[in-house]
Amino acid sequence: MDAEPSSSSGNSSEHERSVLVVAGLGNPGVRYEATPHNAGFWVVDELAKRHLIRITKSENGALTGSGIIRNRQVILVKPQTFMNNSGAGIAAVLKYRNLGSENLIVVHDELDLPWSALRIKTNGSAAGHNGVKSIIAVLKTNVFNRVRVGIRPNHPVDDAAEYVLAPLEREMREEVGELVSYTADAIETIVAEGAVKAMAKFNRRALGIQEEEE
Repeated sequence: MDAEPSSSSGNSSEHERSVLVVAGLGNPGVRYEATPHNAGFWVVDELAKRHLIRITKSENGALTGSGIIRNRQVILVKPQTFMNNSGAGIAAVLKYRNLGSENLIVVHDELDLPWSALRIKTNGSAAGHNGVKSIIAVLKTNVFNRVRVGIRPNHPVDDAAEYVLAPLEREMREEVGELVSYTADAIETIVAEGAVKAMAKFNRRALGIQEEEE
């Protein structure tokens, strides 16, 4: 069942502060399912599968589902407003529950990182990612947890927009399962132990190479 906003009692306020919103960025529709730009959707779907959460509630331009991950109440979110307007749906989900950016974890593709690399950040610029840019603009802060999934292929990309919206290349499709599972593990660690510990455990340059955040 999807969680309803709690009352204004002290205990409820404490409960609400413990809620985390995990938002995966992507574009809705079958046309975009297998494209690199939908990496955020893939990871949120994996978390939903693992924890038996149904992301079916239509809520202010987003699909949401509520459940428990590592003993923490979590709301999984898939914005349906297309990538460039991701912030609208996410902001509405936070506002409805009286939550702030400190309760938010965003997972998204990152063309600046090589395929299968992973970076966890707690703040910073959008680095050219339009979905993140939208979130920063609507929330009016760049301080929120981000899990950046590397999607850059091992060859030059002439047209970034064309690449991220085209089906994933065949050799990369063979590694999607590992990447999605690894990223979901990282988010579970953020939920249970916080972003700093997750950085040390999960930030990596590329598949199979571990690296601590400097």
